[in-house]
Amino acid sequence: MISRPQLISQIKQKKSFLCVGLDTDIEKIPSFLKEYPDPVFEFNKRIIDATKDLCVSYKPNSAFYESRGLKGWQSLIDTWKYLPVDCLNIIDAKRGDIGNTSDMYAKAFLDESATGMSFDAITVSPYMGNDTVKSYLAYPGKWVILLALTSSAGSKDFQYLTTEHGFLYETVIQKANTWAGDDRMMFVVGATKSTEFANIRKIAPNNFLLVPGVGAQGGNLADVCQYGMTKDCGLIVNASRSIIYASNGEDFAEAARAEALKIQQEMQMELEKAGVI
Repeated sequence: MISRPQLISQIKQKKSFLCVGLDTDIEKIPSFLKEYPDPVFEFNKRIIDATKDLCVSYKPNSAFYESRGLKGWQSLIDTWKYLPVDCLNIIDAKRGDIGNTSDMYAKAFLDESATGMSFDAITVSPYMGNDTVKSYLAYPGKWVILLALTSSAGSKDFQYLTTEHGFLYETVIQKANTWAGDDRMMFVVGATKSTEFANIRKIAPNNFLLVPGVGAQGGNLADVCQYGMTKDCGLIVNASRSIIYASNGEDFAEAARAEALKIQQEMQMELEKAGVI
């Protein structure tokens, strides 16, 4: 498990706050990998080997594995086992249920004795309130990463609805911070919402924010850092497609490293500018 101090230490040591998203689609990986017993795991393994010194986190998206049935689950288990112990490992599952169902979702991704996986963190939908979250917080040291303000066009349908405490996404952040401290609670905030980061920092000054949307989705890293970075960095910026699919040839791992390195170097400049390192 990766604690908040360990995460901050990794950020300073690697001069990076990059998360590599392992949204591995078997239809998009290089064709030569199909010769391996588990092409998805072989792909992930090479991506990890090529980028592990440049990033502080990995984030498999469970949908890409669940959609492949038993083979997919085994790929996910093997990938989790291969992830570097010094990197925060996040399962992007976006679960959002209550009661016994929530307990079982938590067990599926956080209890190694049950399923062979024990991720450090899990993404959760907050729509059903505290009952959605407490099953995951019952695992000591595990992080909940709550969906707050997403990059999707549909975010305007609900997340910007006005409540007595401001926008709905603001209410989510304020309420969730009464359930756990900034050593257990993070929030998902899309990179395309960069101007909202300054507002979010007023209600979540110290929480880490998981920021998807940089790269293929068009988010701007400099803007995210300008409005969202804290003295401890406070950001984990995810890039998936722009890194893992940088090439479709036999050089895919080298191309992934080159893309990750470009992002890491930009991150280093932002960390230096903010006085984090």
